[in-house]
Amino acid sequence: MVKLTIDHNTLEVPKGTTILNAAKECYIDIPNLCYLKEVNEIGACRVCSVEIEGRERLVTACNNLVEEGMVVHTNSTKVREARRTNVELILSQHDSNCAICVRSGNCSLQSISNDLGIINNAYEKTLPHARWTESFPLVRNYEKCIKCMRCIQVCDKVQDLHIWDIANTGSRTHVDVSLNRRIEESDCAICGQCITHCPTGALRERDDTDRVFDALANPEMITVVQIAPAIRSAWGEHFGLEREFATVQRLAAALRRIGFDYIFDTNFSADLTIMEEGSEFLERLKNKETGKFPMFTSCCPGWIRFMKTQYPDMLDHLSTAKSPQQMFGAVTKSYYAQLLNVDPAKIFSVSIMPCIAKKYEAGVPVMNSAGSGQDVDVVLTTREVERLIKAERIDVKHLPEEELDMPLGVGTGAAVIFGATGGVMEAALRSAYYLVTGENPDPDAFQDVRGKEGWKESTFDLAGSELKVAVASGLGNTRKLMDAIRRGEADYDFVEIMACPGGCTGGGGQPIFEGEERAEERAQVLYGLDKVDHLRFSHENPSVLKCYKDYFGSPLSHKSHELLHTDHSKWELNPIKGKEK
Repeated sequence: MVKLTIDHNTLEVPKGTTILNAAKECYIDIPNLCYLKEVNEIGACRVCSVEIEGRERLVTACNNLVEEGMVVHTNSTKVREARRTNVELILSQHDSNCAICVRSGNCSLQSISNDLGIINNAYEKTLPHARWTESFPLVRNYEKCIKCMRCIQVCDKVQDLHIWDIANTGSRTHVDVSLNRRIEESDCAICGQCITHCPTGALRERDDTDRVFDALANPEMITVVQIAPAIRSAWGEHFGLEREFATVQRLAAALRRIGFDYIFDTNFSADLTIMEEGSEFLERLKNKETGKFPMFTSCCPGWIRFMKTQYPDMLDHLSTAKSPQQMFGAVTKSYYAQLLNVDPAKIFSVSIMPCIAKKYEAGVPVMNSAGSGQDVDVVLTTREVERLIKAERIDVKHLPEEELDMPLGVGTGAAVIFGATGGVMEAALRSAYYLVTGENPDPDAFQDVRGKEGWKESTFDLAGSELKVAVASGLGNTRKLMDAIRRGEADYDFVEIMACPGGCTGGGGQPIFEGEERAEERAQVLYGLDKVDHLRFSHENPSVLKCYKDYFGSPLSHKSHELLHTDHSKWELNPIKGKEK
């Protein structure tokens, strides 16, 4: 242990502790802009500088370790002056038009500037400029970048894709797409982890809220919206709602007040996905000598993009089943249009997703199986839905709960856990067991695939046959798993991959909280909902069973293949061309 004094507080901390973390032990918050624990500890912003008695120069608290007898001042006159100067210099190269910034009110630079009382800046403002394809799902604003390097480090160390890098030298140094590429030329998975770890508005999702407002204002259009499983674990966070209060039924009430005609649950098509993907997996097992193994799940478009750019030779290992989002879009403009007796072209299909790669997926040209344009017209992130609610001046704290519409508003507990890493695997195994044996297993029999570990594996007995499965979340973990399979060091039958660490609950479209990783906390909400659901098996969803009886016939039928499956080799990586900044 090391004994030291911080702002007149004497304390003992383990040797190897940083000054920043030692200060937290006595509830002293040292401001910082670039620090990310175990990811970005480089002291680039210098905002966390502190004074140590006996030393002439200030030191950064994020990457300097405590020493025996050290006396630290975190807010001395010298520190305040240096901190203010550092922030003013950052602001001199930052577009400070906060009123029209998507991160206004949730921006680390804005908060620190306000705390320091900066209302004028003596330094001349010089802003960088560069072109960007604004129709791309991920948007970068060079004028708001503060060169904290977080996006570079998250993409390098966590996702292992190396999309961002330092460009130019000296005063012209800035962050840009690596290897002198345009973003659409890169291998970007559009996972959005760079967005959720950016301290300012330099990175954001493409805003599609205007398209939704236009559709809502068009009396000729029937607006249909689907709510993804992970949304119910996070949508109320920025409104300060307790998780028990921020139910999907209360979100449905808000969406009705916004003006949507029909509000459904992506859980319906998550159960549909299990029926198709589970049946496909069992068919492969019957023909194991000729089938491609392991079979990979295909629900995550960020993972699909990663596979297409990094392991294109293994595309035929992917399940051909579409994601729940795309299955829902196809069902909406075919089966549901038939139930309503309306022209599918009159249906405007919106999905609310925790993900920005879903914006890409919805725009892939082959995702038009129903024959009335794209099956999903617009994808909104959790953050965009928050903006819709705020724009409509809806007080969510006083909303009643309202049920989702039928028949596509029914989902099971198995579908709810799709939002957590391991959830798709667990749901699939529950139904696969039933499809093989004719009996339901204990719904918690496959919970070994749960947990926040980036790479999990387990073995289960499936009617006397040993089934080896693996689950990975985060593309860095995915690369390790894929390389192990290629080298013959790992052998599995079925593998689930999610591009974002923790799965969809930690998706790139989820609410952003500085210094917090909430994926695991949100996942526990989903597991709790599964536990209390009276339906915990996808094959028992009555709406899904009726859909098969009245429309599809059976899983893997000809009509199912037409509407619910896809050929990933035909997915374009950059289907959306648009104006450039």
